[in-house]
Amino acid sequence: MLRQFGLPEAVLARKPSELAAFAAPAVLEALHSQAVRLAVANALEWLAAPGRSLITLADDTYPRMLLEIADPPPVLYAHGRIELLQRAALAVVGSRNATAQGAANAESFARALSNAGLTIVSGLALGIDAAAHRGGLAGASSTVAVLGTGADLVYPRRNAELAAQIAQRGLLISEFALGTAATTHSFPRRNRLISGLARGCLVVEAALASGSLITARAAADQGREVFALPGSIHSPLSKGCHALIKSGAKLVESAEDVLSELSGFRPSGYAATTVATPPAEAAGLLAHMGHDPVDVGSLCSRAGMSAEQVSSELLRLELDGRVTALPGGLYQRLEKGHRG
Repeated sequence: MLRQFGLPEAVLARKPSELAAFAAPAVLEALHSQAVRLAVANALEWLAAPGRSLITLADDTYPRMLLEIADPPPVLYAHGRIELLQRAALAVVGSRNATAQGAANAESFARALSNAGLTIVSGLALGIDAAAHRGGLAGASSTVAVLGTGADLVYPRRNAELAAQIAQRGLLISEFALGTAATTHSFPRRNRLISGLARGCLVVEAALASGSLITARAAADQGREVFALPGSIHSPLSKGCHALIKSGAKLVESAEDVLSELSGFRPSGYAATTVATPPAEAAGLLAHMGHDPVDVGSLCSRAGMSAEQVSSELLRLELDGRVTALPGGLYQRLEKGHRG
């Protein structure tokens, strides 16, 4: 219809008989239905509040990057700083069930890259997405959250406070009509927008069946760069990243690894450097932990300590933020002070 008649106003001004070749009769009848009138009234009421916008393909504020993908949404509901849609961006995604180290990596990389001039795009999910948004907000270039629901809903509810912060200092967007609840189909669909808005996609922790790999595949299909953080060979949450690296994704160890691959983008003023991990205390338990999950028995053998001594030292290190407890009685070292 748009190709035939031009802008939406021109389409809606046509007689139903002229539009019959483009849509089923039921669809054309719906344009004038009570349900549509109520939906329009609801949208206008939502738009009356400060900071809310409706962006269409015909608007200058429509993100240029989305015009490059195969199926750009005709409408975007936006809450927050719509100018962020015109800025250079990087998608940062990963597991909902992230490890403490994975979340720390996502937040530190996102903060460094945001300070380097890249707006951080993610999907407001628990785990890596939430950490990436926090890092983006902490940096200079903020963050964009692409929702799998209507823009008037927050899912999951545990991220309601984070969503409010993004609406205030970043941007929430959705292609779904107001009131659209979360479904199993809406999140894979929105993933193409997360990658489409960005110059590249960084995956931080992902299982082989992770939805983050859908975003990475969409990024590759859209001609975007794909990056992945490697992890422990024993962690299920590293296998998706390792599979991406095997198939051609760029292995990332620092923010500079990302910045150097983005052609045409220059970091703005801020040097996104990494902070080296502090050296392990030679005589302490940390020196025997390595970087993979480990149980108490193995630490007793490595360090020559009793189970009571190991447990006491693990508690001290956990309180100090140097170690995290994992399911199954395992413990893992955290890279304290790492900024990505």
